Amino acid sequence: MDAAAVGGAMTAASGIRVEPALRAFDLDRVRIADDSAFAPARDRMLHLARVYPVDRLLAVFRANAGLDTRGATPPGNWEDFGHPSEQAWGEADYPGRENAQTANLLRGHYAGHFLSMLSLAYAGEQDAALLAKIDEVVAGLGEVQRTLAATGRYSHPGFLAAYGEWQFVRLEDYAPYGEIWAPYYTTHKIMAGLIDAHELAGSADALEIAVAMGHWVAHRLTRLDHDRIQRMWSLYIAGEYGGMNETMARLSAVADEPLFLEVARLFAQDDLIEAGAERRDILTDMHANQHLPQLIGYVHEYELTGDRRYLDAVLGLWDQIVPGRMYAHGGTGESELWGPPGAVAGDIGHRNAETCATYNLLKLARLLFAHTRDPRFMAYYERAVHNHILGSRRTVDSDDSPEVTYMFPVHPGAVAEYDNIGTCCGGTGLENHVKYQDTVFFAGDDAELWINLFIPSTLEWREQSATVHLRTELPFAGTVEVRIDDAGGFVDGTPLTVRVRMPEWVVGEVTLRIGEEPVDAVEEGGYLVVRRPWRSGETLRIEAPMALRALPTPDDATLHSIEFGPSVLVARSDATTTLDLGLANRRRVDGSIAADAAVDARAIGEALRADGAVRIDGFRFAPVWTGGDERYHLYVRAAAPVIGFVGAETDVPVRSRQDGGSFLDDVWRQPVPASRAAFLDRVAAAAADARRDGLLAQGELVRVLAAAAAADVDGTMTPAVADAVETDAAALTWSERIDDGIRSIRWEVPAPLAAARTLPSIEILTDAPASPSGWFTTLPVVRVVAEDLGSSGDLRIELAIGEDGWAPYDGPVALPGEGHHRVAVRVTDADGATAHASREFAVDVSAPTSRATVRRLGASVEITLAADDEVSGVERIQWEGPGTFWATFQESFVRALSEHEQIIEFAATDRAGNEEPRRRLVLPAREEASETGLIEPWT
Repeated sequence: MDAAAVGGAMTAASGIRVEPALRAFDLDRVRIADDSAFAPARDRMLHLARVYPVDRLLAVFRANAGLDTRGATPPGNWEDFGHPSEQAWGEADYPGRENAQTANLLRGHYAGHFLSMLSLAYAGEQDAALLAKIDEVVAGLGEVQRTLAATGRYSHPGFLAAYGEWQFVRLEDYAPYGEIWAPYYTTHKIMAGLIDAHELAGSADALEIAVAMGHWVAHRLTRLDHDRIQRMWSLYIAGEYGGMNETMARLSAVADEPLFLEVARLFAQDDLIEAGAERRDILTDMHANQHLPQLIGYVHEYELTGDRRYLDAVLGLWDQIVPGRMYAHGGTGESELWGPPGAVAGDIGHRNAETCATYNLLKLARLLFAHTRDPRFMAYYERAVHNHILGSRRTVDSDDSPEVTYMFPVHPGAVAEYDNIGTCCGGTGLENHVKYQDTVFFAGDDAELWINLFIPSTLEWREQSATVHLRTELPFAGTVEVRIDDAGGFVDGTPLTVRVRMPEWVVGEVTLRIGEEPVDAVEEGGYLVVRRPWRSGETLRIEAPMALRALPTPDDATLHSIEFGPSVLVARSDATTTLDLGLANRRRVDGSIAADAAVDARAIGEALRADGAVRIDGFRFAPVWTGGDERYHLYVRAAAPVIGFVGAETDVPVRSRQDGGSFLDDVWRQPVPASRAAFLDRVAAAAADARRDGLLAQGELVRVLAAAAAADVDGTMTPAVADAVETDAAALTWSERIDDGIRSIRWEVPAPLAAARTLPSIEILTDAPASPSGWFTTLPVVRVVAEDLGSSGDLRIELAIGEDGWAPYDGPVALPGEGHHRVAVRVTDADGATAHASREFAVDVSAPTSRATVRRLGASVEITLAADDEVSGVERIQWEGPGTFWATFQESFVRALSEHEQIIEFAATDRAGNEEPRRRLVLPAREEASETGLIEPWT
């Protein structure tokens, strides 16, 4: 494994080196077990690495250099040939927008990622075929670099790209995105691939090519003034340079060239570094993955210069991202931009969590952990690698596509965006799945092993002449075994220190044993530390209890992710509006929630292992990492319709105060009760308040108290029978007794409480149900039903829609139109007691509108489909033509003109389920098109 990437030893050209506290092991020394949840994704990506043709990767480079492309087609999508008349343009040869396709101005980046993937795969597998493929890619890039240099058209012979040098010149004149597309980003990917090939596969030629590129970069940047460079890097996307500072820092070390370290520092973005060091948040509306790779580079620059401001800036910026801008699966950003600090629920859109960003956050987390040993970085790493990254690989085989996500969205009823040949996330996705072993173990001082992730694997601990076997039932159960075996020379009785991370998801007491004997361990910095003499064959067994948990978002206490151990579970449902679940009715005092039938953690794990899902409130919940194509809900809303507890439901409706609070909110407010007795105390206080506030009638109070007594809130499955009596006591209290093994609870209800008033009940109904998506696709009519639960008689009903003021309710009301509407109702009885209720409605009654754009390509046409829907959003566009089926549109496609007219039909569907009538695009016969040059749009 390359030292620069993992924080290992690296010579600094500056003569200064800040060593990280921990070191990773080489990739070939750690092997992920074949029965691991990670192995299928690894194996599918290794297959792609072995079968994908090198000529396809090199095609865009060879075309740019005027070399024979050997009949190969480029990977496609962003990674395609440019304009048909494009030439090997130099820095002064700006061709104009009409001759430079923005869609392909990033070409070459994918080959760089593929070279990194091959190098990582070879480092782990030591497969000679992979090494031969690395050499073939490197040789092809070297030929292109030499050919470009021989033209004399470029500013420096080290230039290597699949497009002209003019992009860099236009960047220096502040050209916007759309005219250019992040030229240094592509340079970074190519150089990173070459350095990986050198460090991981020993390619001297790769280093020679990278060094030449480094001198070309130095030639371009060292002649620019500081202010110009700063403005370049601030340009949205156009100035995105990936991790050029990381690459130049790495190159300075491996090539022993101080100039490259100075060039790395030219990529510093002053305002970002200053804000991070001052812990001043400037991230809102910034392009997440434009800046995350920079942070990785700053850590490397800290290592090579000792300049602490780099590390301080990164730590300050990290704290602004995790957890306040992090979704439950570890992703960040909406439409590639960061939202406001602490806004997780408030920043859920339709294009959340770019996978590239998580790729870079993982690289950053392991670097920061290596330097600080702070377990929060490993907590993030586990969350993101288990959920976002593992889940980003589709569970299909492919010979030509990485089958990974671009966005891994988190909105209700989302579908993961797989495939992504040639995109940025397709590139990082190539690398993600062939290096799962890189963070499982770290080495500390002397004979010290850090176990960071519970992924079944084997380590060759050569320094101790030992083999470490890590076996675990995760992600289905919290049993972990660590066995140390002799690998040829291990001496029994050797003192070793094993540090095992204690994850944040552990619920209950952790136990450690060797054989039947308990093991003494101390907790240090989030790790359990075992220091002892070891014998070959001894197995340390760790029991880390897991449970089903519901975790709220920081900005909306009602919106939760559902998690089991390290796995985030997603609800599988065709709805595209937020699912309401009675989570409060399932809570236990240890912070866990119960699944349907109140099964324990072992049964939940077995259900996930056997069936791939567990049911909660009737919904099927599966790990997000399974990589399926079904709709999913990463977040659900806690919204119990009736009061209940684990194993003890009632028919008593949940009623809210004017501020939205309810009896169940009061019972489970923080800090939650820590025992069954504390739970009953909390119920007594909350029930008394609810009764005084009129949220419970006297009969309802009695039923709620009986349910609390019968509830299995501590997992002991020992419910009690209950009775409630009216007394002269000052407060609602409880007492317990056990007769013949039967537990009973006596509730004493003060007489004034029993006589308290009761608020009216309210139901908000509609004339027709919502569609399966959760949206109303016809305009709903709202009806209010109120019932007097007291004895006052008359009720006054008022209604408010959205921001409108209160108005008397005289009968059913139609909602005002499309969009999200909150209908609030208040009902006041003759005594002045007022009850409140509200309901959210999502309404989309209109189909989306699609359109086609046609571009003539000689005897063929390129067709691009697009659609708009301003309410629920576009779900998909489908199309078919002669000889095709009704398929989902993915990307622009080409149709050859024929002797006969062709009709292409297409239509869009929105997320609410509305589908527009089919539209028609008429392609004329080849002869007619030649004569008229016209193509009829659609009819």
